[in-house]
Amino acid sequence: MQFCPRIIQEKKEVKFLSKYAALSFKTKGRLRKEEKCDIRTEFQRDWDRIIYSKSFRRLKHKTQVFLSPEGDHYRTRLTHTLEVSQISRTISRALNLNEDLTEAIALGHDLGHSPFGHAGESALDNIYKNYAPGAGFKHHEQSLRVVDYLERDGQGLNLTFEVREGILRHTKGREKMFNFKNKFSSLEAQIVKISDRLAYINHDIDDALRAKIIKENDLPEICLKILGKSTSSRINTMVRDVIENSFNQPKICMSKEVLKSTEVLKEFMFKKVYNNSPAKEDEEKAVNLIKKLFIYFMEYPLKLPKNVILDNLDLKKIEDRARIVCDYIAGMTDRYAMTLFKSIFIPKGWLY
Repeated sequence: MQFCPRIIQEKKEVKFLSKYAALSFKTKGRLRKEEKCDIRTEFQRDWDRIIYSKSFRRLKHKTQVFLSPEGDHYRTRLTHTLEVSQISRTISRALNLNEDLTEAIALGHDLGHSPFGHAGESALDNIYKNYAPGAGFKHHEQSLRVVDYLERDGQGLNLTFEVREGILRHTKGREKMFNFKNKFSSLEAQIVKISDRLAYINHDIDDALRAKIIKENDLPEICLKILGKSTSSRINTMVRDVIENSFNQPKICMSKEVLKSTEVLKEFMFKKVYNNSPAKEDEEKAVNLIKKLFIYFMEYPLKLPKNVILDNLDLKKIEDRARIVCDYIAGMTDRYAMTLFKSIFIPKGWLY
């Protein structure tokens, strides 16, 4: 190839993007060095690798709030991811930041999420600790593990530092364990963190209304007055507020008024939907399912698929075995976990 589209795009970034934008040619690099692509920038390559990964495809059958929803219009972990991506991209474009980096982080931020949403996450965290004291399971840490080690049969996706940091830090976690500094290295990562919150608060309200768990007039009046009475108007208000308060600034932030209203909505959702609502009635069953699967594979490790056993882990060591089992279960979709549980623990009828 006589000309290099990648270099042309890199020069456009330098010329047109904000002084606060992350530039692809200035990436801190990958875990393993690679030849650069002639066509795509480094962040565009990461975007492609995430989209084509198996863990990304599995998100379509993982719970967002409603466990294994039968209705066609309830969100899944995949549709949540796409909505985070859309909000993040809109904010990044308006702030003249690096859309490719922003979108790559957004698309990868939940790759490590367990089946059955946060109930599954909590169940895995508790049972894993029983076998590996000091360990634990958090979906954002698992997302980093997925892109670093688990994808491509243990090779990982070998993403750039900037995307990996954004994936890990889209929620609170133990960044120091992964050699990430307390301060974000990119505004693009900050955008995804705030967009994740804006997305799940608003689309979870929409799903809860559809399920008739809450009614429109249940929503806090002060929030409706400030943010708007419809899902689209609330998202529009929040996104505009982030853009207006972050433009030409070295950080991503919201106004005090809109931030407070957003927090009130979040508290309302925890009280009315996330905790002790009809949407959570089967969570105990999901928790028991995960625990039983975990215990089963700890007792019968040879039943594990061979492709989930990484070369650097030893099945004979309890902590390594627990790590393998945790990775395996975390990667399951809701329906795969239920089908596997049924095949192991539910008797089959006798045919002759």
